[in-house]
Amino acid sequence: MSPASPTPPGPSRRAGARIKSPDLLLAESGADLEGHGLRRTMGLFQLVCFGVGAIVGTGIFVGLSDSVAEAGPAVVVSFVLAAITCVFTAFSFAELGGAIPVSGSSYSFAYATLGERIAFLVGWCLLLEYGVSVSAVAVGWSQYVNELLDSLIGWNLPEALSSGPGDGGVINLPAVVVVMMAATLLVRGIRESAGATAAMAVLKIGILVAFCVIAFTAFEDGHLSPFAPHGVAGVTAGASVAFFSYIGFDAITTAGEEVRNPRRNIPIAIMICIGVVTLLYCAVALGAIGALGADAVGDKAAALSLVVDKVTGSGVGGGIIAFGAVVAIASVVLAVMYGQTRILMSMSRDGLIPRVFERVSPKTRTPVANTWIVAAVFAVPAAFSSLDVVVNLTTIGTLATMAVVNVAVIALRRRNPELKRSFRVPFYPVSPILGVGFCLYLMYGTGWTTWVQFVVFLAAGALVYAVYGRSRSRLVSSGEPQDRAAPGPTGA
Repeated sequence: MSPASPTPPGPSRRAGARIKSPDLLLAESGADLEGHGLRRTMGLFQLVCFGVGAIVGTGIFVGLSDSVAEAGPAVVVSFVLAAITCVFTAFSFAELGGAIPVSGSSYSFAYATLGERIAFLVGWCLLLEYGVSVSAVAVGWSQYVNELLDSLIGWNLPEALSSGPGDGGVINLPAVVVVMMAATLLVRGIRESAGATAAMAVLKIGILVAFCVIAFTAFEDGHLSPFAPHGVAGVTAGASVAFFSYIGFDAITTAGEEVRNPRRNIPIAIMICIGVVTLLYCAVALGAIGALGADAVGDKAAALSLVVDKVTGSGVGGGIIAFGAVVAIASVVLAVMYGQTRILMSMSRDGLIPRVFERVSPKTRTPVANTWIVAAVFAVPAAFSSLDVVVNLTTIGTLATMAVVNVAVIALRRRNPELKRSFRVPFYPVSPILGVGFCLYLMYGTGWTTWVQFVVFLAAGALVYAVYGRSRSRLVSSGEPQDRAAPGPTGA
């Protein structure tokens, strides 16, 4: 080729500039048609239930007591603060999910705006949010299984089989069981999984509403004083813990290739889920503390069952709450595992991880091998880890990816101003900037030990990308154009 010859379109030679255009992402995923061998079967109601199913679980049924221990009665403020962080980020997810409705969620959004290296690290962090949180949720499920067994037959699983070594046991067998049950349902098909998630979401909302009704019959104003015994620092720490209760709403965007009319339904579902969940969480927290007081709720296992037992003077109500928790937490495992497999499928499609994760069964139209690998890998920390260890690391990883999503909205507005958007972030660019700020604020509240763990985790991810992903990227090997942004005023 002579020096005067034009350079053929292709990826930039600078690894940091490997940006995958939204057009290419949509084309590879099937755009608004059937997505990459997947089947579009989920409507708006199922998508909302899927979102609620991914959010409401261990965070409120188990993690509430930890938030109360940090903030006291001001835990209600902590939940609101965590919700505000989610709302700003939810706006960004809604815009990006409507503009680029693919399975990759935050990973794909970063790839289309900030480049391949950042995208890989986002995908790496999503292993914490979607994968490790499965382990955390499964550990919480085990606590309520024992509570339910005690209520029904007066018998508990031995500690050696219901707790990990960090909590005085040997192996958390129920946590492994719920992970494998979820995997079995997921490989059967998205229609079956979505139907089960919808039924469980409706049930657990009903259980939490019933809890509020019971708790408020024993409400006493005196239990709210002192309101913030640990001051602003306690409220901030409580918000960092409470944020775990909201993890999962972004999983809605991982269903981008299996939702009917995704450009319309994804933004609507995200907004509905955040609103419903925030109201429910504040009501549950206020009811629990108002009924017994913060000291009686803080740091207590199966706190909601405890409240109902004390208020009613019977173990029957607590048993019903325990049953609701078992169902609720199982639905979170199902929804979050679904999100994890779709993230890995997108990364595999791009060549950044092995191809086994992108293979879709022609019979069930699901990534079968992907699902079983995820189940096997994350059953291990579920069996042997304590809840506190995985919750803190999951929270900081999730907040980091959410900060990136807020930045991605700004980057995509500048890079692709003409891209079709079914939803636009209100008060742009103030909202995404505030989203970044709130994410960083809550990350600060996780503590320095969690930061050290997170930095080590990111360093490991950067090493994996450098050794494996960078050289195998299909964006480079295929010679696809890296950016198809709309021409600027000069026609460049």
